[in-house]
Amino acid sequence: MARYVAQVPLRWTDQDSYRHLNHARTVTLLEEARIGLFFDAAAGEGITGFADGLLVAGLEVDYRRQIPYRSSTLRVSMWVHEVRAASFSISYEMHDGPGADDAVAVGARTRMALFDLDAQRPRRLSPPEREFLERWADGA
Repeated sequence: MARYVAQVPLRWTDQDSYRHLNHARTVTLLEEARIGLFFDAAAGEGITGFADGLLVAGLEVDYRRQIPYRSSTLRVSMWVHEVRAASFSISYEMHDGPGADDAVAVGARTRMALFDLDAQRPRRLSPPEREFLERWADGA
């Protein structure tokens, strides 16, 4: 299974009063990792439709361990599944550090919907978008 890997910086302001990564900030870090795949990597291949309207339709976050603040990045690996006509899901593993061997601290999943912002309605995946997604799919 192909996984996209992003390194996201942990900022001082990402911690809560208990000195570990705050829930809302966790979701923001997952978003930053997702932007790397769907805006940067896709756009680098000439696929710009994701940047024109890609909405989170659902979110699940499972915490496995606390992430204390430190200056090193967090490693987020992502893969795609449940590709449908106008939606797909992304699974995430946020590792407690930058390396592949660092423990998974957070598992998450987002259901994504493609959306035509001008028409204010869902839209279907284009063939190039579907091909891009299938490269990161888990095969399920």
